[in-house]
Amino acid sequence: MKQMKRIHYTKPSITDLEVKYATDAARNGWGERCYEYIGRFEEAFKAHFGVKYAIATSSCTGAMHMGLAALGVGSGDEVILADINWIASASPITYLGAKPVFVDVLPDSWCLDPEKAEAAITSKTKAIIAVHLYGNLCDMDALLAIGEKYGIPVIEDAAEAIGSVWHGKRAGSMGMFGTFSFHGTKTLTTGEGGMFVTQNKAFYEKVLSLSNHGRVAGQTRQFWPDMIGFKYKMSNIQAAIGYAQMERIDELIAAKRRIFRYYQNALSDLPVTMNPEPEGTINGYWMPTIVVEQDVTFDREQLIEMFQQQQIDGRVFFWPLSMLPMFGEKPENRVSYELYGRAINLPSYHDLSEGSQQRVCRVLRLMLES
Repeated sequence: MKQMKRIHYTKPSITDLEVKYATDAARNGWGERCYEYIGRFEEAFKAHFGVKYAIATSSCTGAMHMGLAALGVGSGDEVILADINWIASASPITYLGAKPVFVDVLPDSWCLDPEKAEAAITSKTKAIIAVHLYGNLCDMDALLAIGEKYGIPVIEDAAEAIGSVWHGKRAGSMGMFGTFSFHGTKTLTTGEGGMFVTQNKAFYEKVLSLSNHGRVAGQTRQFWPDMIGFKYKMSNIQAAIGYAQMERIDELIAAKRRIFRYYQNALSDLPVTMNPEPEGTINGYWMPTIVVEQDVTFDREQLIEMFQQQQIDGRVFFWPLSMLPMFGEKPENRVSYELYGRAINLPSYHDLSEGSQQRVCRVLRLMLES
């Protein structure tokens, strides 16, 4: 019997173009050319996302850490974010001695509930982080209005939202600063890596100094740091891959949207909801996700086991962060605590075939129609 080909939940799209640029960086990207592809990547990124300033980093986590540090987040401060998220959105808050404050999510977008975020504001609140989950967009109009009302900066974690657009503005370009991830699972990849972006020149210069071990631009003394900084720089070879991916960005986003549309059409008669795309927005659909309706019997672990039997990688929806042992439980975040167990991410790599998607859908039907 012919063995079924494994369907991975995600993998990057790497072509001869990425190999060509990475090879050039490895062979020639030294000395005077040691930052060449970093500069090219940053410039291409700025142009696509409509931002004035960008810094390529070793991770989205590092970009968030530096941005929060530049805001002055420190011991005793609080930063508000949604309970349903990956821990990378919360960890940098703790690195600075501050406290992440987890609030509930909206049932349709699975992103930060603006009303709950506003209710959580205290005299200790230093920032609000809007995480665009699985490509879904936070209500940026509402969050930015809240930030302006209370004088609190709104930050965008757009790690999962390349390709997503909020009323003409790309995710990550609207807050005080935005961060992106280029992990191997993301729509655009450098293997590992991230990007910090902002529209604010003074803030950019502060983060740029922090990113270079605290060395301020224009300092004439060699190896003279003016402050304690960080080392979250992206390598030239990684940036070469990223630059190639930027030349293919429209193709990469279109593939994600094509994959989602197939699932959406194929599963339209099942008792599930999927990633929303409200009027005036575009969803980059990084991770197509189903949420099973509450009146339907559903066992997430059983579905994952059924996937495994068919050589399909299933990926669980994020747990509420407040359920993790390092944080305190918040069962009052009702939507978050009801959501995670009824949801799962579907395979979505760029060259996923319709035949493979049909296999995924057959398992879902077997589970939900039985």
